Parts: sequence; C-alpha cells; structure tokens
Amino acid sequence: MLEDKVLTLIGAGKLGEALVLGLLKNSGLAKDDIRATVGHEESVKRAVDKLGVATGLDNKAAVDGADIIILAVKPQKMESILAQIAPVLKPEQLIISVAASITTSYIQQRLKGDNPVIRAMPNTPSIMNAGMTGLCGGEHAKEIHLAQAEQIFKCVGETVFLDESLMDGVTALSASGPAYLYVVIESLAEAGVKLGIPRDTSTLLAAQTMYGAAKMVLESKAHPALLKDMVTTPAGCTIDGLMELEEGKLRVTLIKAVVTAAKRASELVES
Repeated sequence: MLEDKVLTLIGAGKLGEALVLGLLKNSGLAKDDIRATVGHEESVKRAVDKLGVATGLDNKAAVDGADIIILAVKPQKMESILAQIAPVLKPEQLIISVAASITTSYIQQRLKGDNPVIRAMPNTPSIMNAGMTGLCGGEHAKEIHLAQAEQIFKCVGETVFLDESLMDGVTALSASGPAYLYVVIESLAEAGVKLGIPRDTSTLLAAQTMYGAAKMVLESKAHPALLKDMVTTPAGCTIDGLMELEEGKLRVTLIKAVVTAAKRASELVES
C-alpha cells in the first residue's frame, strides 16, 4: 500500500525521525521516497545526516507531489502549518496528524477541501520500535487510507483503531503513560538502593522486571489481576508489598493521573 508512494514529514523532531527510520527499515520506502522539513536552519544538517532524506524549511514545496503528508508538529503550531500548505494541497493527498488534541475536523475546516485526514497518537517508545499508536479516520478517510496509516505506524510498534471521541484518552494513557511508568521504575530502583543494591543494578532489575511483566500481559492475553495472583503466594512477601501499594492508593492515583491528563489534552487546542 505504500509502494510507489511519496511521503512528506513536516516536523522532523525526535518522533518524526523515529517514523522515518522505521519506514526506511520496515516499509519498503527508500530514502528518495521521503522528504522532511524542520523549523530551523541549524536542524537541516542534523536531519539530513541522521535520516539521509531530502530535508528543508519550505513546507509548501515539500508537500508538492507528495501522496502522504505527516504533520508531526506541536498542537500550537498546527494552525500556521495548515495555513501554509492548504493553498497547494490536492484533494487526493492523505494528511496524517500526530499532534495531541488536534481533531480531524479541526484540520478539515482549515484545509477547506476534501482531503482524507487521519489522526494518530503514537508514543515515544516508537523511537525504539516499541511504540503504541491510536488511530482514527476523519470524514473523508476511506479504508485504503486507514490501511496506509496502519502500515506506517506498524513500522514503529503496535496500532489500534478507536473512535475519535476516545483519542484524548489514548493521549493520556499511552502517549503520556511512559512518563508514569518511568516514575514507577525510578521508585522501584530507589527501593533497591535503599536495600543496598547498587544503583545501576537496581535500575536494571526494576526496568527488566517491568519489561517482563508487560510482555507477560501482551503474550499471555491474561488479565493483569490473574497474573498478579500468580506471583502472590499465600502468606508470602508479595502480599505485604501489595498491601502497602493499596494503602498508598497507587491504583487510584494512577487512574486519576490518566483522567486528569485526558482532561488537559481536551483543552490544549480549541476545535
């Protein structure tokens, strides 16, 4: 579905770089099939050296002739970017936005055309090809466009399709989620240090334990509560630790963190 396509990435920051590198490795697209833009002259050389694709500052020129355009810019910059490219877009060009809080209708209204629009919400583990991306289609997006978007983001991790009304929740859960889990890893590592384990070893123990637990959930398809019970033997030490977590309200605190982040996501940009 991406064969013979020309793809333009507007905003070759860290996430944009991860997408390009993933596409070059896993999609069949070649360097000549991809273009990129950055916001500052000093970033051009960095992007060219790292990605090996044509990179410049002119967004209008970059979208000319592209089949797929990925908008990897901050929500606050989206309106100005859309104003730049709208006059030169053709109706058949697919627009994919990875900006938090920007709805497909927000983009559609500013393009003043019938371009298919896909909203995507990847997370930073995409840099390690272990990302999670939520996807939804706008009014004019057809099955082929959804399939193309899925193929793009499968190059850097897993994907899931949801109704657009749930995308702020995706932002709060999987896009913001790594930050919450880094706090958990850091806290577990600190506990190891408290018990006398060297910091680097303690961090390895904590991080690998979280990785293994996540892999158990993904590959076994078992409910996390069932996997938790497998670790928790009667009168063992794990149940005492779990009691401390419950007393400290870790469960409700994590739930409230995601709900609060989702509320903030809905407020970032007025649609």
